[in-house]
Amino acid sequence: MNARIAVAVSGGRDSIALLHCLTHAAVDRGVDVWALHVHHGLQPQAAAWSESVRRTCTRWAKKGLPLHFAMCALEGRPARGQSVEAWARAGRYEALADMARESGCKAVALAHHRGDQAETFLLQALRGGGPAGLAAMPQCVERDGILWLRPWLDQPREAIEAYVRSHRLRYVDDASNADPRFARNRLRNEVMPALLAAFPDAEAALARSSRHAARARALIDEVAKADVEAICVGGALVLQRWLALSPARRYEALRAWLEPHANTGVRDALLERLLSELPGSRPAQWPFDHMELKRYRGRVTLVETATETDGALPRAAQVDHVGVHKVPGTDGMLRVRPAIHGGLPLEWLQEARWQARVGAERFQRAAGTPPRSLKKQFQSAGVPAWSRAAPLLVAADGSLVFVPGLGMDARALAAPGSPRVSLEWLSGR
Repeated sequence: MNARIAVAVSGGRDSIALLHCLTHAAVDRGVDVWALHVHHGLQPQAAAWSESVRRTCTRWAKKGLPLHFAMCALEGRPARGQSVEAWARAGRYEALADMARESGCKAVALAHHRGDQAETFLLQALRGGGPAGLAAMPQCVERDGILWLRPWLDQPREAIEAYVRSHRLRYVDDASNADPRFARNRLRNEVMPALLAAFPDAEAALARSSRHAARARALIDEVAKADVEAICVGGALVLQRWLALSPARRYEALRAWLEPHANTGVRDALLERLLSELPGSRPAQWPFDHMELKRYRGRVTLVETATETDGALPRAAQVDHVGVHKVPGTDGMLRVRPAIHGGLPLEWLQEARWQARVGAERFQRAAGTPPRSLKKQFQSAGVPAWSRAAPLLVAADGSLVFVPGLGMDARALAAPGSPRVSLEWLSGR
Protein backbone atom coordinates (compact mmCIF):
# COMPACT_ATOMS: atom_id res chain seq x y z
CA MET A 1 0.00 0.00 0.00
CA ASN A 2 1.26 3.46 -0.89
CA ALA A 3 2.22 5.92 1.81
CA ARG A 4 -0.48 8.51 2.45
CA ILE A 5 -0.60 12.16 3.42
CA ALA A 6 -3.58 14.47 3.81
CA VAL A 7 -3.92 18.17 2.97
CA ALA A 8 -6.51 20.43 4.59
CA VAL A 9 -8.15 22.22 1.65
CA SER A 10 -10.60 25.09 2.10
CA GLY A 11 -10.58 25.94 -1.59
CA GLY A 12 -8.75 29.22 -1.06
CA ARG A 13 -5.50 30.26 -2.71
CA ASP A 14 -3.04 28.97 -0.11
CA SER A 15 -4.57 25.50 0.40
CA ILE A 16 -5.12 24.92 -3.34
CA ALA A 17 -1.48 25.85 -3.97
CA LEU A 18 -0.26 23.47 -1.26
CA LEU A 19 -2.48 20.66 -2.57
CA HIS A 20 -1.14 21.19 -6.11
CA CYS A 21 2.48 21.25 -4.93
CA LEU A 22 2.28 18.15 -2.71
CA THR A 23 0.25 16.13 -5.21
CA HIS A 24 2.77 16.73 -8.00
CA ALA A 25 5.64 15.97 -5.63
CA ALA A 26 3.92 12.69 -4.67
CA VAL A 27 3.74 11.33 -8.22
CA ASP A 28 7.24 9.86 -8.29
CA ARG A 29 7.37 9.00 -4.60
CA GLY A 30 4.60 6.42 -4.34
CA VAL A 31 2.53 8.65 -2.05
CA ASP A 32 -1.25 9.01 -2.16
CA VAL A 33 -2.62 12.45 -1.31
CA TRP A 34 -6.00 13.00 0.31
CA ALA A 35 -7.68 16.41 0.05
CA LEU A 36 -9.72 16.91 3.23
CA HIS A 37 -12.41 19.57 3.04
CA VAL A 38 -14.60 20.83 5.90
CA HIS A 39 -17.99 22.33 5.04
CA HIS A 40 -18.59 24.84 7.86
CA GLY A 41 -22.06 25.87 6.72
CA LEU A 42 -21.53 29.45 7.90
CA GLN A 43 -21.60 31.09 4.44
CA PRO A 44 -24.24 30.87 1.70
CA GLN A 45 -21.42 29.94 -0.72
CA ALA A 46 -20.14 27.05 1.45
CA ALA A 47 -21.74 24.36 -0.71
CA ALA A 48 -20.31 25.95 -3.88
CA TRP A 49 -16.81 26.00 -2.33
CA SER A 50 -17.10 22.31 -1.43
CA GLU A 51 -18.15 21.50 -4.97
CA SER A 52 -15.26 23.56 -6.35
CA VAL A 53 -12.72 21.57 -4.32
CA ARG A 54 -14.33 18.28 -5.33
CA ARG A 55 -14.24 19.21 -9.04
CA THR A 56 -10.62 20.30 -8.79
CA CYS A 57 -9.62 17.00 -7.19
CA THR A 58 -11.58 15.00 -9.79
CA ARG A 59 -9.96 16.93 -12.64
CA TRP A 60 -6.42 16.45 -11.28
CA ALA A 61 -7.02 12.77 -10.53
CA LYS A 62 -8.09 12.21 -14.15
CA LYS A 63 -4.71 13.55 -15.20
CA GLY A 64 -3.06 10.71 -13.33
CA LEU A 65 -2.26 12.46 -10.07
CA PRO A 66 -2.52 10.26 -6.92
CA LEU A 67 -5.30 12.39 -5.43
CA HIS A 68 -8.42 11.50 -3.41
CA PHE A 69 -11.15 13.69 -1.91
CA ALA A 70 -13.01 13.54 1.41
CA MET A 71 -15.45 16.02 2.90
CA CYS A 72 -17.16 16.52 6.26
CA ALA A 73 -19.94 18.98 7.13
CA LEU A 74 -19.94 20.52 10.59
CA GLU A 75 -23.14 20.19 12.55
CA GLY A 76 -24.66 22.69 14.96
CA ARG A 77 -23.83 26.31 15.60
CA PRO A 78 -21.65 28.24 18.05
CA ALA A 79 -23.02 28.29 21.59
CA ARG A 80 -24.31 31.54 22.98
CA GLY A 81 -21.37 33.80 23.73
CA GLN A 82 -18.92 31.52 21.89
CA SER A 83 -16.70 33.03 19.22
CA VAL A 84 -17.63 31.92 15.71
CA GLU A 85 -13.93 31.72 14.88
CA ALA A 86 -13.19 29.53 17.91
CA TRP A 87 -16.15 27.24 17.22
CA ALA A 88 -15.22 26.83 13.56
CA ARG A 89 -11.54 26.21 14.34
CA ALA A 90 -12.28 23.54 16.97
CA GLY A 91 -14.81 21.82 14.73
CA ARG A 92 -12.51 22.00 11.72
CA TYR A 93 -9.56 20.34 13.44
CA GLU A 94 -11.75 17.62 14.92
CA ALA A 95 -13.28 16.91 11.49
CA LEU A 96 -9.88 16.91 9.79
CA ALA A 97 -8.50 14.46 12.36
CA ASP A 98 -11.48 12.13 11.92
CA MET A 99 -11.19 12.19 8.11
CA ALA A 100 -7.43 11.61 8.29
CA ARG A 101 -7.92 8.49 10.40
CA GLU A 102 -10.69 7.19 8.14
CA SER A 103 -8.48 7.64 5.06
CA GLY A 104 -5.48 6.01 6.72
CA CYS A 105 -3.40 9.21 6.84
CA LYS A 106 -1.14 9.79 9.83
CA ALA A 107 -0.16 13.34 8.78
CA VAL A 108 -2.15 16.39 7.71
CA ALA A 109 -0.48 19.32 5.93
CA LEU A 110 -1.79 22.83 6.57
CA ALA A 111 -1.17 25.81 4.27
CA HIS A 112 -0.26 28.44 6.87
CA HIS A 113 2.58 30.71 5.77
CA ARG A 114 4.88 33.31 7.31
CA GLY A 115 2.28 36.06 7.10
CA ASP A 116 -0.19 33.93 9.06
CA GLN A 117 2.50 33.28 11.67
CA ALA A 118 3.27 36.99 12.04
CA GLU A 119 -0.44 37.77 12.44
CA THR A 120 -0.87 35.06 15.06
CA PHE A 121 2.10 36.39 17.02
CA LEU A 122 0.65 39.92 17.03
CA LEU A 123 -2.84 38.75 17.97
CA GLN A 124 -1.46 36.79 20.90
CA ALA A 125 0.64 39.76 22.00
CA LEU A 126 -2.42 42.05 21.86
CA ARG A 127 -4.31 39.56 24.03
CA GLY A 128 -1.51 39.52 26.60
CA GLY A 129 -0.32 36.04 25.69
CA GLY A 130 2.74 34.49 27.28
CA PRO A 131 5.45 32.39 25.63
CA ALA A 132 2.98 29.66 24.64
CA GLY A 133 0.77 32.14 22.80
CA LEU A 134 3.66 34.06 21.28
CA ALA A 135 5.10 30.81 19.96
CA ALA A 136 2.10 30.96 17.60
CA MET A 137 1.79 27.94 15.28
CA PRO A 138 4.24 25.02 15.43
CA GLN A 139 5.74 23.81 12.16
CA CYS A 140 5.23 20.22 13.23
CA VAL A 141 3.21 18.88 16.17
CA GLU A 142 1.58 15.56 17.08
CA ARG A 143 -1.90 15.58 18.62
CA ASP A 144 -4.09 12.54 19.25
CA GLY A 145 -2.06 10.36 16.92
CA ILE A 146 -2.14 12.83 14.00
CA LEU A 147 0.98 14.69 12.84
CA TRP A 148 0.09 18.28 11.84
CA LEU A 149 2.56 19.80 9.38
CA ARG A 150 2.97 23.37 8.15
CA PRO A 151 5.58 23.03 5.37
CA TRP A 152 5.18 26.64 4.19
CA LEU A 153 5.39 28.36 7.57
CA ASP A 154 8.67 30.07 6.57
CA GLN A 155 7.39 31.09 3.14
CA PRO A 156 6.16 34.66 2.50
CA ARG A 157 2.71 35.23 1.06
CA GLU A 158 4.28 36.60 -2.14
CA ALA A 159 5.96 33.25 -2.89
CA ILE A 160 2.61 31.45 -2.77
CA GLU A 161 0.99 34.10 -4.95
CA ALA A 162 3.77 33.65 -7.50
CA TYR A 163 3.27 29.86 -7.43
CA VAL A 164 -0.45 30.27 -8.09
CA ARG A 165 0.17 32.60 -11.02
CA SER A 166 2.86 30.34 -12.48
CA HIS A 167 0.55 27.29 -12.50
CA ARG A 168 -2.64 29.25 -13.27
CA LEU A 169 -4.47 27.72 -10.36
CA ARG A 170 -8.13 28.44 -9.77
CA TYR A 171 -9.36 29.02 -6.24
CA VAL A 172 -12.29 30.53 -4.35
CA ASP A 173 -12.37 33.86 -2.51
CA ASP A 174 -14.01 33.97 0.91
CA ALA A 175 -15.73 37.35 1.26
CA SER A 176 -15.71 36.99 5.04
CA ASN A 177 -11.93 37.56 4.96
CA ALA A 178 -12.74 41.24 4.54
CA ASP A 179 -15.24 41.36 7.42
CA PRO A 180 -13.83 43.83 10.01
CA ARG A 181 -15.81 42.16 12.82
CA PHE A 182 -13.08 39.51 13.00
CA ALA A 183 -9.87 40.53 14.76
CA ARG A 184 -7.57 38.75 12.33
CA ASN A 185 -9.20 40.50 9.37
CA ARG A 186 -8.71 43.92 10.97
CA LEU A 187 -5.09 43.08 11.67
CA ARG A 188 -4.47 41.70 8.17
CA ASN A 189 -6.27 44.40 6.19
CA GLU A 190 -5.66 47.52 8.26
CA VAL A 191 -2.70 47.06 10.61
CA MET A 192 -0.26 44.87 8.69
CA PRO A 193 -0.14 47.06 5.54
CA ALA A 194 0.71 50.12 7.65
CA LEU A 195 3.22 48.15 9.71
CA LEU A 196 4.97 46.76 6.63
CA ALA A 197 5.05 50.21 5.03
CA ALA A 198 6.89 51.55 8.07
CA PHE A 199 8.95 48.40 8.77
CA PRO A 200 9.40 46.30 5.58
CA ASP A 201 11.04 43.41 7.49
CA ALA A 202 8.31 43.27 10.15
CA GLU A 203 6.75 40.00 8.94
CA ALA A 204 10.04 38.11 8.98
CA ALA A 205 11.02 39.66 12.32
CA LEU A 206 7.71 38.70 13.96
CA ALA A 207 7.96 35.14 12.65
CA ARG A 208 11.50 34.96 14.03
CA SER A 209 10.26 36.18 17.41
CA SER A 210 7.66 33.40 17.42
CA ARG A 211 10.48 30.85 17.01
CA HIS A 212 12.34 32.38 19.97
CA ALA A 213 9.13 32.18 22.03
CA ALA A 214 8.64 28.53 21.02
CA ARG A 215 12.13 27.62 22.23
CA ALA A 216 11.56 29.53 25.48
CA ARG A 217 8.24 27.74 25.98
CA ALA A 218 9.86 24.35 25.41
CA LEU A 219 12.55 25.10 28.00
CA ILE A 220 9.98 26.37 30.51
CA ASP A 221 7.92 23.20 30.05
CA GLU A 222 10.97 20.99 30.64
CA VAL A 223 11.82 22.76 33.90
CA ALA A 224 8.19 22.83 35.04
CA LYS A 225 7.77 19.11 34.40
CA ALA A 226 10.84 18.33 36.51
CA ASP A 227 9.61 20.67 39.25
CA VAL A 228 6.18 19.01 39.35
CA GLU A 229 7.80 15.61 39.83
CA ALA A 230 9.85 17.03 42.70
CA ILE A 231 7.10 18.89 44.55
CA CYS A 232 4.26 16.36 44.28
CA VAL A 233 3.67 13.24 46.35
CA GLY A 234 0.87 10.87 45.42
CA GLY A 235 -0.61 13.47 43.08
CA ALA A 236 -0.79 16.14 45.80
CA LEU A 237 1.27 19.34 45.74
CA VAL A 238 3.49 19.64 48.83
CA LEU A 239 3.40 23.31 49.76
CA GLN A 240 6.77 23.40 51.53
CA ARG A 241 8.53 22.05 48.43
CA TRP A 242 6.56 24.33 46.10
CA LEU A 243 7.39 27.42 48.17
CA ALA A 244 11.09 26.56 48.02
CA LEU A 245 11.02 27.34 44.28
CA SER A 246 11.64 30.79 42.86
CA PRO A 247 8.46 32.84 42.13
CA ALA A 248 8.77 32.26 38.38
CA ARG A 249 9.21 28.49 38.76
CA ARG A 250 6.38 28.43 41.31
CA TYR A 251 4.04 29.93 38.71
CA GLU A 252 5.09 27.55 35.92
CA ALA A 253 5.06 24.46 38.14
CA LEU A 254 1.54 25.29 39.27
CA ARG A 255 0.44 25.77 35.66
CA ALA A 256 2.03 22.48 34.60
CA TRP A 257 0.42 20.62 37.51
CA LEU A 258 -3.07 21.94 36.75
CA GLU A 259 -2.98 21.96 32.94
CA PRO A 260 -3.62 18.23 32.33
CA HIS A 261 -6.87 18.53 34.32
CA ALA A 262 -8.22 21.67 32.61
CA ASN A 263 -10.82 21.47 29.86
CA THR A 264 -10.06 24.91 28.45
CA GLY A 265 -6.63 25.78 29.81
CA VAL A 266 -5.57 27.38 33.09
CA ARG A 267 -6.55 31.03 33.37
CA ASP A 268 -3.80 33.45 34.37
CA ALA A 269 -6.14 35.12 36.87
CA LEU A 270 -6.52 31.81 38.74
CA LEU A 271 -2.77 31.22 38.79
CA GLU A 272 -2.13 34.70 40.19
CA ARG A 273 -4.76 34.15 42.88
CA LEU A 274 -3.33 30.78 43.86
CA LEU A 275 0.19 32.17 44.03
CA SER A 276 -1.09 34.57 46.67
CA GLU A 277 -3.49 32.31 48.59
CA LEU A 278 -2.01 28.79 48.53
CA PRO A 279 0.80 29.49 51.07
CA GLY A 280 -1.70 29.57 53.98
CA SER A 281 -1.90 26.80 56.57
CA ARG A 282 -5.61 26.43 57.36
CA PRO A 283 -7.85 24.09 55.36
CA ALA A 284 -9.20 25.88 52.29
CA GLN A 285 -10.57 25.20 48.84
CA TRP A 286 -10.76 26.86 45.41
CA PRO A 287 -12.99 26.01 42.42
CA PHE A 288 -11.10 24.83 39.35
CA ASP A 289 -12.88 23.84 36.15
CA HIS A 290 -14.94 20.72 36.96
CA MET A 291 -12.86 20.10 40.09
CA GLU A 292 -11.81 21.70 43.36
CA LEU A 293 -8.40 22.47 44.83
CA LYS A 294 -8.28 21.63 48.53
CA ARG A 295 -5.53 22.54 50.99
CA TYR A 296 -5.05 20.36 54.06
CA ARG A 297 -2.01 19.87 56.31
CA GLY A 298 0.48 21.41 53.93
CA ARG A 299 -0.74 19.66 50.81
CA VAL A 300 -2.99 20.74 47.96
CA THR A 301 -5.11 18.08 46.28
CA LEU A 302 -7.25 18.12 43.14
CA VAL A 303 -10.66 16.67 43.90
CA GLU A 304 -13.54 15.96 41.53
CA THR A 305 -16.65 18.01 42.31
CA ALA A 306 -18.96 15.88 44.41
CA THR A 307 -21.69 14.02 42.54
CA GLU A 308 -24.97 12.64 43.75
CA THR A 309 -24.94 9.22 45.39
CA ASP A 310 -25.91 6.58 42.83
CA GLY A 311 -28.53 4.78 44.91
CA ALA A 312 -29.63 4.71 48.52
CA LEU A 313 -27.56 3.30 51.37
CA PRO A 314 -27.23 0.83 52.95
CA ARG A 315 -26.57 -1.41 49.94
CA ALA A 316 -25.32 -4.95 49.52
CA ALA A 317 -21.61 -4.74 48.80
CA GLN A 318 -21.46 -7.77 46.47
CA VAL A 319 -17.72 -8.07 47.06
CA ASP A 320 -17.73 -11.79 47.76
CA HIS A 321 -15.00 -12.54 45.25
CA VAL A 322 -11.49 -11.39 44.38
CA GLY A 323 -11.39 -8.36 42.04
CA VAL A 324 -12.12 -4.63 41.89
CA HIS A 325 -15.55 -3.40 42.92
CA LYS A 326 -17.32 -0.04 42.56
CA VAL A 327 -18.07 1.81 45.78
CA PRO A 328 -21.53 3.43 45.57
CA GLY A 329 -21.75 7.20 45.74
CA THR A 330 -18.02 7.70 45.16
CA ASP A 331 -15.42 7.70 42.41
CA GLY A 332 -13.51 5.07 44.36
CA MET A 333 -13.08 1.32 44.00
CA LEU A 334 -12.47 -1.50 46.47
CA ARG A 335 -9.76 -3.97 45.50
CA VAL A 336 -10.07 -7.48 46.96
CA ARG A 337 -6.91 -9.59 46.76
CA PRO A 338 -5.85 -12.94 48.20
CA ALA A 339 -3.89 -12.63 51.44
CA ILE A 340 -1.33 -15.20 52.57
CA HIS A 341 -0.67 -13.53 55.92
CA GLY A 342 -3.28 -11.48 57.73
CA GLY A 343 -6.38 -10.41 55.87
CA LEU A 344 -9.94 -11.31 56.74
CA PRO A 345 -12.19 -14.26 55.94
CA LEU A 346 -13.73 -14.10 52.47
CA GLU A 347 -17.05 -15.35 53.85
CA TRP A 348 -17.33 -12.14 55.89
CA LEU A 349 -17.82 -10.24 52.64
CA GLN A 350 -20.61 -12.43 51.29
CA GLU A 351 -23.26 -10.53 53.24
CA ALA A 352 -21.31 -7.29 53.76
CA ARG A 353 -22.94 -3.99 52.95
CA TRP A 354 -22.01 -0.37 52.39
CA GLN A 355 -23.59 2.10 54.75
CA ALA A 356 -23.21 5.81 55.48
CA ARG A 357 -21.53 7.12 58.61
CA VAL A 358 -23.90 7.85 61.49
CA GLY A 359 -21.34 9.35 63.88
CA ALA A 360 -20.86 6.72 66.59
CA GLU A 361 -18.55 4.31 64.77
CA ARG A 362 -15.29 3.30 66.40
CA PHE A 363 -12.33 1.93 64.44
CA GLN A 364 -9.38 -0.16 65.66
CA ARG A 365 -6.28 0.54 63.52
CA ALA A 366 -4.07 -2.21 64.95
CA ALA A 367 -4.28 -5.16 67.32
CA GLY A 368 -3.63 -4.16 70.92
CA THR A 369 -4.70 -0.53 70.38
CA PRO A 370 -7.99 0.83 71.68
CA PRO A 371 -10.83 1.49 69.23
CA ARG A 372 -11.29 5.22 68.70
CA SER A 373 -13.86 7.39 66.98
CA LEU A 374 -13.58 7.66 63.24
CA LYS A 375 -13.04 11.42 63.52
CA LYS A 376 -9.95 10.95 65.68
CA GLN A 377 -8.65 8.12 63.51
CA PHE A 378 -9.07 10.23 60.38
CA GLN A 379 -7.26 13.13 62.03
CA SER A 380 -4.45 10.88 63.22
CA ALA A 381 -4.02 9.41 59.73
CA GLY A 382 -4.12 12.84 58.08
CA VAL A 383 -7.20 12.02 56.00
CA PRO A 384 -8.68 15.33 54.81
CA ALA A 385 -12.31 16.14 55.58
CA TRP A 386 -13.50 15.80 51.97
CA SER A 387 -12.24 12.19 51.85
CA ARG A 388 -14.15 11.10 54.96
CA ALA A 389 -17.64 10.90 53.42
CA ALA A 390 -17.20 7.57 51.64
CA PRO A 391 -19.49 4.80 52.91
CA LEU A 392 -18.28 2.18 55.39
CA LEU A 393 -18.13 -1.56 54.74
CA VAL A 394 -19.80 -3.51 57.56
CA ALA A 395 -20.38 -7.24 58.10
CA ALA A 396 -23.78 -8.90 58.42
CA ASP A 397 -23.72 -8.46 62.22
CA GLY A 398 -23.07 -4.72 61.86
CA SER A 399 -19.41 -4.86 62.87
CA LEU A 400 -17.03 -2.55 61.02
CA VAL A 401 -14.90 -4.27 58.37
CA PHE A 402 -13.31 -1.57 56.23
CA VAL A 403 -13.07 2.24 56.15
CA PRO A 404 -11.89 4.02 52.95
CA GLY A 405 -8.78 6.00 53.83
CA LEU A 406 -8.04 3.97 56.97
CA GLY A 407 -8.17 0.34 55.88
CA MET A 408 -9.39 -2.85 57.51
CA ASP A 409 -10.55 -2.86 61.14
CA ALA A 410 -8.15 -4.91 63.28
CA ARG A 411 -11.05 -6.73 64.93
CA ALA A 412 -12.14 -8.10 61.55
CA LEU A 413 -8.62 -9.37 60.94
CA ALA A 414 -8.81 -11.43 64.12
CA ALA A 415 -11.90 -13.34 63.01
CA PRO A 416 -11.44 -17.06 62.23
CA GLY A 417 -12.07 -18.42 58.75
CA SER A 418 -10.49 -19.02 55.33
CA PRO A 419 -9.62 -18.26 52.62
CA ARG A 420 -8.46 -14.83 53.59
CA VAL A 421 -8.32 -11.62 51.55
CA SER A 422 -7.00 -8.09 51.90
CA LEU A 423 -8.97 -4.95 51.03
CA GLU A 424 -7.54 -1.82 49.45
CA TRP A 425 -9.21 1.50 48.68
CA LEU A 426 -8.52 2.87 45.17
CA SER A 427 -9.39 6.52 44.97
CA GLY A 428 -10.68 7.80 41.63
CA ARG A 429 -9.88 11.39 42.61
